[in-house]
Amino acid sequence: MISKERLKNIFINMVKVDSPSKNEYEMVKWLVSYLDERGIKAKIDKVGEKFGGNSGNVIAYIKGGLDLEPVCFQAHMDQVSPCLGVKPIECGNIIKSDGSTTLGGDDKAGIAAVLEAIEHIKETNTPHRDIYLMFSVCEEVGMFGCKYLDIDDLPVKNIVIIDSVGEPGAIAYKAPSKEHIDITFYGKKAHAGIEPEKGINAIVVASHAISNMNIGRIDSETTSNIGEIKGGGSTNIVTDSVSFNIEIRSHSMEKLKKEIENMKICCEEAAKKFNTTYEFKHENSYPSFELSKDSYIYKLTEKSMQLAGITPNPMIIGGGSDANILAGKGYDCAIISMGVYNPHALNEYLNLDELYITTKAVINMMTLEI
Repeated sequence: MISKERLKNIFINMVKVDSPSKNEYEMVKWLVSYLDERGIKAKIDKVGEKFGGNSGNVIAYIKGGLDLEPVCFQAHMDQVSPCLGVKPIECGNIIKSDGSTTLGGDDKAGIAAVLEAIEHIKETNTPHRDIYLMFSVCEEVGMFGCKYLDIDDLPVKNIVIIDSVGEPGAIAYKAPSKEHIDITFYGKKAHAGIEPEKGINAIVVASHAISNMNIGRIDSETTSNIGEIKGGGSTNIVTDSVSFNIEIRSHSMEKLKKEIENMKICCEEAAKKFNTTYEFKHENSYPSFELSKDSYIYKLTEKSMQLAGITPNPMIIGGGSDANILAGKGYDCAIISMGVYNPHALNEYLNLDELYITTKAVINMMTLEI
């Protein structure tokens, strides 16, 4: 039987384990030990060596007795800072932190649902499909665990990712690609009070370029935003260097490329107007993904929710996750919600009843045919 008390304890025990991005080793040890005690051997891959992390992804396989399509259940182990020394507090059905840290419901609630589902099928000897588990590192700061994943370690087509916020029912099936851009304008120093005309103020040049860019909501598929701006100093010196970064997200790769080119043109025209130079660097943070509603994993997810008493709510989302990276590697990915609210904030909380319902759906995904 599904145990709400055990589910709660699994979650609380995990959030007490520190797991900031790139430093998930203690969480990895906890998970490997937990699985080993239940006769499940887990592998720790070496992706951390590729990006300066202290551990890798946890990957495991559970042989099933049903001749059904294998499914992988995936969630990430790291959480957003401040996240050291989490002190979970129970308020009836709600679990939150003491307000000094994030809770870690994103995404330890996802892991808890998977672990309790496994407890259930083992305890009841419920026949199930071949199950893969993949708990990733460093999702929050670049999805590096999945970016460096060796697909030979995960020989499965279908992945359910338990990493969406809000009430149970969400099936995120489409998410945008994101482009990261770094721009630096170079000016010329001069004394601002004695001979400013001999200088070129990089702040003015950058401002000219930015004023001609499309920033914010561009269309129904595309957004952009300016993040950090660095430059300048004393007011008596004409600023000779300004750097800033921008992100562009779009569900259309064509529109993404169009906005990148437009920003380049804005920079080129500003540099030409003020007779100066600039640098423009960009890289794709993650590709877009779209799961067909006719795919096996979408239909399985939908049916599993319905049988758990959940109304499926297909969603197009604006953020990126491990799903973007895994889809780019050829996997079919469905992202589901699990009752976590206010992620990345000090007032993050988990609705335990909603996580319990999500766990029912996860069990169905492990056992049902469609």
